[in-house]
Amino acid sequence: MSQTSQLNDFTTLELAQALMERLSISPDDWHRLKSNRNSRAGEQVAGAMVFLLKNEPQEAHARLEQAVGWLDKSISAPPCPTHGNR
Repeated sequence: MSQTSQLNDFTTLELAQALMERLSISPDDWHRLKSNRNSRAGEQVAGAMVFLLKNEPQEAHARLEQAVGWLDKSISAPPCPTHGNR
């Protein structure tokens, strides 16, 4: 069975949720990727897709603004809640 055929077994929302899960930064990788602008923007864009597919445009818009902020360097990673500014 081809990959395309296998993907047809899932809804668009399920695919978007899988992408969001794949692009989300895990707690184990947070310190390493917290300032990686492409990673942070990617997780926000994937989240925006999920909210858009759930017909929640305001939430989608907020995540797209966050993604743009990562890409245009207008936002930065907050300090670690357990370690502070290491």
